[in-house]
Amino acid sequence: MNKSTYQRLEYDRIKQRLADFAMSYLGRAHIENMEPKIEIVIVATLLQETEEAVRVIEHGASVPIPSLEGIEPLIGSFGKGFIFTPQDFMYFARFIESTQQLKAFMKKKESVTPRIASYALSLYDLRELLTEIRRCIRNGQVDNEASTALSRVRKKINILDDRIRKKLDTALSKYRSYLQDSIVSTRGGRYVLSVKKEYRKQVGGVALDESASGQTVFIEPADISDLHVELLHLQAEEAAEETRVLSDLTDLVENNKHEISLNLETIGHYDFMFAKAKYARTIDGRTVKLNDRGRVSIHNGRHPLLGRHSVPLDIRIGNEYRALVITGPNTGGKTVSLKTVGLLTLMVQSGLLVPVGEGSEFAVYRSVMVDIGDGQSLENSLSTFSSHVKNVIDILKIAGPSSLVLLDELASGTDPGEGIGLSIAVLEELYRRGATVMATTHFNEIKKFADAAPGFENARMEFDSETLEPLYKLTIGQAGYSYAFYIAQNLGMPLALIDRSKQITYEAAQRPPEAPAIAAAITGETSVKSKTKEKGERAPLPNFAIGDCVWIHSLRRTGIVCSEPDHRGNITVQIQKEKVRINRKRLSLYIERSKLYPEGDYDMDIVFESKDTRKKRKQMIKRHVEGLTIEYKENQ
Repeated sequence: MNKSTYQRLEYDRIKQRLADFAMSYLGRAHIENMEPKIEIVIVATLLQETEEAVRVIEHGASVPIPSLEGIEPLIGSFGKGFIFTPQDFMYFARFIESTQQLKAFMKKKESVTPRIASYALSLYDLRELLTEIRRCIRNGQVDNEASTALSRVRKKINILDDRIRKKLDTALSKYRSYLQDSIVSTRGGRYVLSVKKEYRKQVGGVALDESASGQTVFIEPADISDLHVELLHLQAEEAAEETRVLSDLTDLVENNKHEISLNLETIGHYDFMFAKAKYARTIDGRTVKLNDRGRVSIHNGRHPLLGRHSVPLDIRIGNEYRALVITGPNTGGKTVSLKTVGLLTLMVQSGLLVPVGEGSEFAVYRSVMVDIGDGQSLENSLSTFSSHVKNVIDILKIAGPSSLVLLDELASGTDPGEGIGLSIAVLEELYRRGATVMATTHFNEIKKFADAAPGFENARMEFDSETLEPLYKLTIGQAGYSYAFYIAQNLGMPLALIDRSKQITYEAAQRPPEAPAIAAAITGETSVKSKTKEKGERAPLPNFAIGDCVWIHSLRRTGIVCSEPDHRGNITVQIQKEKVRINRKRLSLYIERSKLYPEGDYDMDIVFESKDTRKKRKQMIKRHVEGLTIEYKENQ
């Protein structure tokens, strides 16, 4: 497995959606680090966990997964000499309480979910720690009863504070006529009276500040100055005692570091499991059968990112055949089929339930490798074809008996002839290595190869030629067509251009969609696969009649037979205006003469000779014409 596979199959998008269901930072961390497992026992365990988690949710229960608010930075400060604040201890208390709730909740689910319920047995209650935190911290502050010394000093502070307030009330009454406002305010933490500037000397005390206009002077009355100094000493004593209490409580928390860490680990795993369960419900996911023999059988499978209204996919591979070549029109669903199989495989091996029908089965692979998309890289100056080749080279370095290989648009981005040969060689090599292979293509030669080669099978994406709508349905056992002419004609392209396109296509070795069916009907040929696979015999050498349209394999084009075979089996074939000698082993019947020309004694010279040559021949038959010659040119 590699990042390229994840990216091309959109595995990371699944992780993003899954993360939306996590309650804690630890659950999200599990999802971020999630990767497909390659051991079938581990995969089976993960699927069972998710399935049990789904059962809990389906019973309408709200699982008390702790959110772990505020906990993450505190755990990172363990052992670094920090003293936790009262608010920090509030986070710890909430964490311990929610852990206890989760443990009690899962204990009640033992009969329904025995595996995941057993994980709660590893959760520590930490009751003593919670009791001590609750005793010492209340409403976000160190409580008076946290220690005897703290209780004593706070009582002294309260008594002194009352004495100061009484002195201030007396001062307010005594100096009322000199004050700007009859209120007590503070400056720098000390109590002051707001005295009019002109009465500054009538009020005994220390001036600590004055207003912006200078009309008001803020004075600390002399008779509370000594009391304030005493208050500062008591407040310092209080702060020291609070620090001692918080320090002792911090040590107590850190003494339970091991238990807290194990609880966090268990809660993170629970959060991960229930996030998978919640996601499974949104995509109608279910568990599947597993095997380690490369068998895949998907019933009503849907791509999880396309939604519930996408057309379900039925596909099987790994029993009678281990390599599947998918053909069909553009935008017909070929690539989506590859991505669906690949992504569902990665999800299953990650312990995720997938949107498939009952009885679906997946193989557990050691590697899933893909070459999907044009892959053109401007950054690395790679063409589409070069990028494909680079990907395939990387795949060939790893591919083996426990590999799933997905190849999209074989032979694209380069000369079809060479690309087809290279693609077939790659398919043969991957099959020889024991890999499970799925590939898409438009090329007839690759379809023919899949039809003939043992262990290979064709499949097609269905297409409605009347509505021009792809049906997104995969049919295994038959090759598909690109439907280019159907689409162009039904969209309004002139018929003359369609006919010319067909003519060019015949000559360029790209048959129109109807050609394979016509050829089979005309020749009555049986499948090469049935001949070679069942009987293990070579097909007999073909016989051709003059005028037959034949397929020239080496040139990937059609021609017309001009002569009977010689003693070596060589036949003269006319290709456009040229005649070439080709051995009949390199030819196959494309369309019989009887289907091309009128019945009876048809003059084949019309086919083989130019209009100018026929005119000269007629003149020669009538009389001798000086200097009139006919030249024949034949390539040997």
